[in-house]
This record gives sequence, C-alpha cells and structure tokens, in this order.
Amino acid sequence: MIKGGTIYIMTNQHHSVFYTGVTSNLPSRVQEHRTRQFPNSFTARYNINKLVYFEAFHSIEEAISREKQVKDYRREKKFRLIESMNPQWNDLFDEVMNW
Repeated sequence: MIKGGTIYIMTNQHHSVFYTGVTSNLPSRVQEHRTRQFPNSFTARYNINKLVYFEAFHSIEEAISREKQVKDYRREKKFRLIESMNPQWNDLFDEVMNW
C-alpha cells in the first residue's frame, strides 16, 4: 500500500490491553511496535505486540476519522470488531508483511 491509510488494533498476549492506531505504512509501524523501537511508548510498557485487526482506506483522512471512531468504542464493541475479521485472534503480522 503506497498511499492512503490504515487503522489497526494491537493487543498483548492475554488480550487485556488494546492499542488503536493509524498509519500510512502498516508493516513498518507494526514492526516498530514489535521491536519496541520507542521503549517509553504505551505499547512497549504494556507488551502490546500482536496485530489483531486492521482496515485500509484510500486516504489518510478517512483512516484518521475511522481511528477516532474506533478509539471511542467500548471494550465489548472492540472485541466484536476484532472477531468479525479475526475470530481466532491470530497475529496478522505475517499477512501485512506481504503488502
């Protein structure tokens, strides 16, 4: 994906903490989270390294708008959103690395 944007949800091993983000380069951004490139970040502090959901958009503006919407979701609604795409809660990192 060269242009546009993607929203994504990452979680920890026990699915107890969520991080919702937006990026124009999902593979690179997920790699940053997984390698703890920013050691003081929220994802590093809470061991969030598993990509469980993403949505791609034609423009970064659309992605930002959707990110704000998803961030406002209650926990239960985030669970349903994730399970609509990824019912087994698999790590989708390998899938996005082929983009």
